Amino acid sequence: MLARTAENLFWLSRYMERADYVARLLQVTGQMNAVRVDSDRNSEWESAIVAAGGSDSYYARHTEADEPSVIQFLAFDADNPSSIVNCIEIARRNARAVRTALTADMWEAVNTTWQELSTYRNTPMTEDLLSEFLEWVKSRVGLFHGVCSNAMLRRDGFHFVRVGQYLERADNTARLLDVKYHVRLPSVSDVGGVIDYYQWLAILRVVGARRAYRVMFKGPVEPAHVAELLIMRGEFPRSLAFCYNQITQHLDLIEDQDPQRAAEAKRQAHAIYTNLRYGQIDDVINNGLHEYLTDLIVRTEALGSQISEGHLF
Repeated sequence: MLARTAENLFWLSRYMERADYVARLLQVTGQMNAVRVDSDRNSEWESAIVAAGGSDSYYARHTEADEPSVIQFLAFDADNPSSIVNCIEIARRNARAVRTALTADMWEAVNTTWQELSTYRNTPMTEDLLSEFLEWVKSRVGLFHGVCSNAMLRRDGFHFVRVGQYLERADNTARLLDVKYHVRLPSVSDVGGVIDYYQWLAILRVVGARRAYRVMFKGPVEPAHVAELLIMRGEFPRSLAFCYNQITQHLDLIEDQDPQRAAEAKRQAHAIYTNLRYGQIDDVINNGLHEYLTDLIVRTEALGSQISEGHLF
């Protein structure tokens, strides 16, 4: 496969996955903001900006993180490369560049999403319409990944799509958990209280894990169990362990034109997965969950760069 084709497939999948994550983040942030009873009502919107990785660009143009500004920035801002609108725009450009490498259903899923996007961009955004828009984004991304899974040949193109999807998902999950556990850690008086409980519940909502948590852990929501579910439980498809299991599998299945160049990306991916698979959550928390997640985010970014160096250029 041509490196340019592989690169477009890789980023097509990453940007579709990112659009889904930002939509989920905005949904839950709105829900969390509605249940806050203290005066710091903007704190949820601040955490959304941090969890989306857009703090620098946002605060370069805004002085505070209020609800209308954050929604505009994360959903519709043309100058924010990770806004939902831009994610769909960029994904469509990548799909168009490799039209012949996609199935008809995959192209239709991306192109129809791009076409329907104008309906929301050109309509005044009410609360009800915003809720409809975010649900629409989630359903369209789900459709894309579904038709990819059901119709695409299990060859290099499919493997690059899946590597991109799960690398993006791993990065998003790690950032989300780190924001709650460190950046937006509640005051001592909040720990174990109502606000703390609903913040951990919000994380489960973002990744669609409320039912999975109830099945795997009986009783109330506990931080250590949430961390374990999202980091080390390979049964859950948005956990870091599951994502890296998929990354290693698909990297191993790619036919390397230059095995020596590609070997380093595989080595890094397998090293991270081994740590996730055989690690213990108690050790992670005792040694510092923030430090662990920060290291993982850095290593995930480095892996993305190494995949580009070994396969895409």
